[in-house]
Amino acid sequence: MFEDLTRRLDAAFKGLLSRGVLTGADVDAGLREVRLAMLEADVNFKVARDFIADVRAEAVGEAVLKSVTPGQQVVKIVHDHLVELLGGENHGIAYKAKPPTVIMTLGLQGSGKTTTAAKLALLIRKQGHQPMLVGADVHRPGAKDQLEVLARQVDIAYFTAAGTAEEIAVAALDEAERRGLDVVIIDTAGRLQLDQEMLEEVRRIRSRVDVDESLLVVDAMTGQEAVNVATTFEKEVGVDGVVMTKMDGDARGGAALSLKQTVGKPIRYVGTGEKLSDLEAFHPDRMASRMLGMGDIVSLVERAQENLDQEEQEAAAAKLAKGQFTLEDFVGQLRQVKKMGPLENVIGMLPGAGRLKDMAGAMPSEKDMAHLEAIILSMTSQERRHPEIIDGRRKRRIARGSGRQVQEVNQVLKGFEQMRQLMKQLRGGKLPRIPGLPVLPGGRQ
Repeated sequence: MFEDLTRRLDAAFKGLLSRGVLTGADVDAGLREVRLAMLEADVNFKVARDFIADVRAEAVGEAVLKSVTPGQQVVKIVHDHLVELLGGENHGIAYKAKPPTVIMTLGLQGSGKTTTAAKLALLIRKQGHQPMLVGADVHRPGAKDQLEVLARQVDIAYFTAAGTAEEIAVAALDEAERRGLDVVIIDTAGRLQLDQEMLEEVRRIRSRVDVDESLLVVDAMTGQEAVNVATTFEKEVGVDGVVMTKMDGDARGGAALSLKQTVGKPIRYVGTGEKLSDLEAFHPDRMASRMLGMGDIVSLVERAQENLDQEEQEAAAAKLAKGQFTLEDFVGQLRQVKKMGPLENVIGMLPGAGRLKDMAGAMPSEKDMAHLEAIILSMTSQERRHPEIIDGRRKRRIARGSGRQVQEVNQVLKGFEQMRQLMKQLRGGKLPRIPGLPVLPGGRQ
């Protein structure tokens, strides 16, 4: 996410970071590029203008221009203002001392509202709560069935009933209390466009049920239209926070940067993929670091610790250090990485990820990973443990079995051997390793 913006910001700061001394004119030139980068990312014009004015007021101060590293000081100022622009900090859901806590999801059709409700329920359960999904969309055919199917997939309690949306919501609270469930997530109806009937239905639900959190679901790919939708919802019925879906496909990031300043409501969560586990709390400080190409190691480690088998990781690291790492171990690592979500998202959390992606062939794509796994799985168990026995005849058989070319089999074998030798040398020295992260080679050969 934010690849285009990150690339433009990186280019804007290159000149500033390469200079030992900066003048006001140098700062202005760099900030002009930052402003253009924001506008091209579809950031609201007024938001971009005010942002640059605030940064400039601080960046051209004597303490900055006469510091030992003025370029780095300017980047830090931009980072701090980006954090503020994105909302400062995420306080998460405020759970009631006396349950159930009631959450209502709002949004237009196509924004991913119903799926987001299920994702949110899964995330809340991981935090130690017992949620219940409520199908209160009485307008879209199949909406209740869709939510029920999603609830079953992740073993979340589900409830619906006959009647109006507000009647279903009232009955859901009684059911949650009866079953001892402490969080109720009400999925309301969406429309293709905002209309008064939809807004009035939301008002009726609120008049009958004490809603603690109203979360508006918007599609990040729609850019400023997402901001316009959020503005209308906030004005007409009020919202407490925003969930942005399809963030993994948003290379620009204009909506995320504009929303808090324009609407006055923070982004609480972001959808980063199609799986029900692909919903994350939105941390402005971490997101600002990613935008500036600094990576997000904290989130990366959290995701690794949540999804990966730590014992398997330590065993693989020990094998690698001793030069005993086999292709069987490698395919196991590939599967571990897949648990962390789309490869593009994982790579995006690494410092300097934008530059890595710009290097031809530097990082494998999802398709590359699938081809690589197919080749390895077409080998016999003996071949995976002892790749040195793979001769020309075996390579042709492996190529046929995986649907790839012999040349690709050669590349996998060559790359694996180079990786194994290099990592053995580095681990014999002082290569740092981030706890929880998988052993993964650096890229294609």
